[in-house]
Amino acid sequence: MNEPLAERIRPKTLEDYISQHHLVGENGSLTHQIKNGIIPSLILWGPPGTGKTTLANIIANESQRPFYTLSAISSGVKDVREVINKAKQAGGLFTSKNPILFIDEIHRFSKSQQDSLLGAVEKGWVTLIGATTENPSFEVIPALLSRCQVYILNPFEKEDLESLLNRAMKTDPILKSKKITLKEIEALLRLSGGDGRKLLNIFELIVNSETGEKVTITNDLVLQKVQKNTVLYDKTGEQHYDIISAFIKSIRGSDPNASVYWLARMIEGGEDVKFIARRMVILASEDIGNANPTALVLANSAFQAVNTIGYPEARIILSQCATYLASSAKSNASYMAIKSAQQKVQETGDLSVPLAIRNAPTKLMKDIGYGKGYDYAHDHKNNFVEFEFLPDEISGTTFYKPGKNPREKAIKEFLEKRWKDKYRF
Repeated sequence: MNEPLAERIRPKTLEDYISQHHLVGENGSLTHQIKNGIIPSLILWGPPGTGKTTLANIIANESQRPFYTLSAISSGVKDVREVINKAKQAGGLFTSKNPILFIDEIHRFSKSQQDSLLGAVEKGWVTLIGATTENPSFEVIPALLSRCQVYILNPFEKEDLESLLNRAMKTDPILKSKKITLKEIEALLRLSGGDGRKLLNIFELIVNSETGEKVTITNDLVLQKVQKNTVLYDKTGEQHYDIISAFIKSIRGSDPNASVYWLARMIEGGEDVKFIARRMVILASEDIGNANPTALVLANSAFQAVNTIGYPEARIILSQCATYLASSAKSNASYMAIKSAQQKVQETGDLSVPLAIRNAPTKLMKDIGYGKGYDYAHDHKNNFVEFEFLPDEISGTTFYKPGKNPREKAIKEFLEKRWKDKYRF
């Protein structure tokens, strides 16, 4: 057989599908819809090898719908329109069950390609299922995204990966002919990085490289065989996540040399320029924040610039931004503030907005007290007056605590000077 192991043992039913219990488990958010054949257009977002394509196929099988598939890598607008026309014709036979159009790596579709899907999705000619490893908020046009539900797939857990290996040994006719012993699997699991397809590819490589019927899997054997077949940088696999993690941690740790090294690793590996720039925009707010507000301005400008320019010149802009962020003062105070505030919201629920600061656009609202007692800050000296804006139940709670850096020290002094009692850090 020329088919890879992952394809040979691909699950055909929900019962055989491994992991993603939050989506297709007993109480999963998709389980009821699949069983009843009520399938919305949706985007499956998750790392490589987590079962996005498999789930799309199962949805089509379970709902007994015609199934059409396109790859965003090799398809253009013409291909999209041809498939939509076929789907419309097939849909005539399935008035209550319109065909499913599955698009793998939908984030690689251009705006015009995504635009060509809008009419078919909106009019119900097809149910769109898109698969992506990238955040759809950035990679899918808003008009199409608003017509789809987004479901997140998680990397496989250790137990899921072990189940994949056991299934392969029990169900695959080639592997069943060998006597395989899983003596040690830690290296297999570590190298897979939560990617089920990668795990099975490595497993098949090792088994096929061993002569004889008996194969004993050990960590040493795995590392010995895989080292000869490991690429420098796999932008869709484990190293994609490991190296971006090293890049972000180097910037957070104020090391421009390490930052630019890991940046070079990604550039040489062909990493998406927007992915790198977007992560720096996030870091500029999460890890620098008000310690240096210019960092966010520069990071956002870099994101816009690399989108316009592209490689190879974009590497210079990325390097400028990375070294600037790494050399900047750091603060996670804003990140901690919103984290603390969200936790308080989860604990206390929907507390009522104090009447004094409610909007009062009508006479009735004014008559029942909306806006009554509000003290307009600009009517006072220095455009400030002490006032409680939080609900009574959490009055006086402090969420934002300025960091220990020159800029936020000035913010701290400003707040303490304005507020006599509320802000005492």
